[in-house]
Parts: sequence; C-alpha cells; structure tokens
Amino acid sequence: MIRESVPLVRFGVAVPGNLLELFDRRIDEAGLPNRSEALRQLIREYVAQDTWENGGQVYGTITLTYNHHANDATSKLTELQHDFGEIIVCTTHVHADHHHCLEVIIVRGEVARVKEFLTALRALKAMQSVSPVIATLV
Repeated sequence: MIRESVPLVRFGVAVPGNLLELFDRRIDEAGLPNRSEALRQLIREYVAQDTWENGGQVYGTITLTYNHHANDATSKLTELQHDFGEIIVCTTHVHADHHHCLEVIIVRGEVARVKEFLTALRALKAMQSVSPVIATLV
C-alpha cells in the first residue's frame, strides 16, 4: 500500500520542566532523533490503544507457543484458523523443539472479531502463551 505524504502540523505543548527533562532523557535512551518523533510514536500508540478499547480496524500479530502433542493442538488450531479466515492475513510456524511450536499469525480486521479470535485461541488447552501486538495505520 502506497501512502500519500501527509503535511505536518506544528503545535505548542506546555509541560512542567522536570517532566520535559525526564522525557528528553527517555528520548536519548531510546535513540529517537527528536521530541517530534517521540510524540508521533506516543500518539500512534495512544490511538491504537483507544481503537483496541473502543472498536475499529486494527492490524497486528498474535504469537503463540504450544505443545503440539497435547490435546490434538495442531488440528484444533487449524480448525480455529479456518473459522477466522477473514481476519487472518498469513501465519508462520516454527518447530521450536520436538514437542513445542511457535506460531505467528498476522491479523487484520475489526477489533471485536480479533478479540473473539484471541478468546478462542486462549481457550485451547495446549496453548502455553497467546501474545497479541496490535496497531492501527496512522
């Protein structure tokens, strides 16, 4: 997807001096080039979190670890992915060792449906971890 360039808008922000000092220190520690980039990242994270809480279109990954020998995990996971096929962009599967797998599922869709998928994944007995990372495109 090619995104058009959006013009930047300048605005002023008043904050206590000690808070700004802490912020500048964090910016330096994170290796960010300047306050503007730090604020853009914070705003994006805020918008993504708000979308996650209140609804809308999200993108993201769900990282799973599980024992593929337990409770017919592989077949139940495949069936579940077919049930939610409209929000799944792709998956990557790694055999971590003889018993354990790591899978990353890339999703795109409405928050409610992604949350429904997460709930269903967490209900599978073989799952050891289900970790979402959710974002929006802004």
